[in-house]
Amino acid sequence: MTDLRMDNELMRPRAMAGYLPHTESPIVPKRSIAGRALVAVVAIMTFLASLTAGAVMLVRSAATDWQSEVAREATIQVRPAPGRDLDAEVARAVEIARAAPGVGEVRPYSKEESARLLEPWLGSGLALEDLPVPRMIVVRFPAGGRVDLAALKKTLAERVAGSSLDDHRAWIDRMRAMAQTTVVAGIGLLVLMVMATVLSVTFATRGAMATNRPIIEVLHFIGAKNGFIAGQFQRHFLLLGLEGGVIGGGVAMMLFGLANIVSNMSIDTAGGDQLAILFGRFALGGGGYLAIVGQIVLIAAVTATASRRTVNRTLETVE
Repeated sequence: MTDLRMDNELMRPRAMAGYLPHTESPIVPKRSIAGRALVAVVAIMTFLASLTAGAVMLVRSAATDWQSEVAREATIQVRPAPGRDLDAEVARAVEIARAAPGVGEVRPYSKEESARLLEPWLGSGLALEDLPVPRMIVVRFPAGGRVDLAALKKTLAERVAGSSLDDHRAWIDRMRAMAQTTVVAGIGLLVLMVMATVLSVTFATRGAMATNRPIIEVLHFIGAKNGFIAGQFQRHFLLLGLEGGVIGGGVAMMLFGLANIVSNMSIDTAGGDQLAILFGRFALGGGGYLAIVGQIVLIAAVTATASRRTVNRTLETVE
């Protein structure tokens, strides 16, 4: 009787074991305070990186348009002088410019229009009749056309007294330098943001490993390989980086889309025209949005790679 009771006691845990739920818990908890903080950090970094990349692309596109527009124009300036008929000199300069090969359009500014060009510096409501205000002539070239500006400048100097030709090369060089500086600064900011993301992931990975160090030691004891443990951490932080990247990049895409809508609604207004001159219509286009998607993937990959390297270095101290 006693033997039978002992057999029942021994068999009871085995019978109950069949009813116990079998659950698998990951090495790194999916939802933790550190994980949520890392998602927030990655989202902020991705958002800032996307804004930087989008702004760089907009400025570069606007600068390219400026250069293309300015390169197709030249300005003839005819200065007044005592004893000369300024209107006749302007008409002669217009005739010479129109006769030059490759010139598309020649538009002389009237005396009133030339005086209005000085209002941003001198103000409005001034009597400019007694001032030697030069007359401006805008010469436009068709796209792809070639004009011998040196010959045109020489002809004007010989036949029109007090005239000068400005081909805007100084402005083009400044625009090119500004665009290159903006691109370099944007790349530098992107590199700093990636480095900050790597540091954040490194600290988060070390914290996760410190929290789960007993589990890692047990896995080592039962024969788990470093590659298996590192893969668990890498998968965990890859998902966190992808989640944060999608949030940050998605918000940046929505912001650029909203800015484009607002810009289109503010057409023909003073502020809208100024913003359009500086940044265009905030239209990134397919290439811009594709670049943001590439940044999301890059941030996720950097997050996973940084976590795996940190895990491997830490596991070397456990062995």
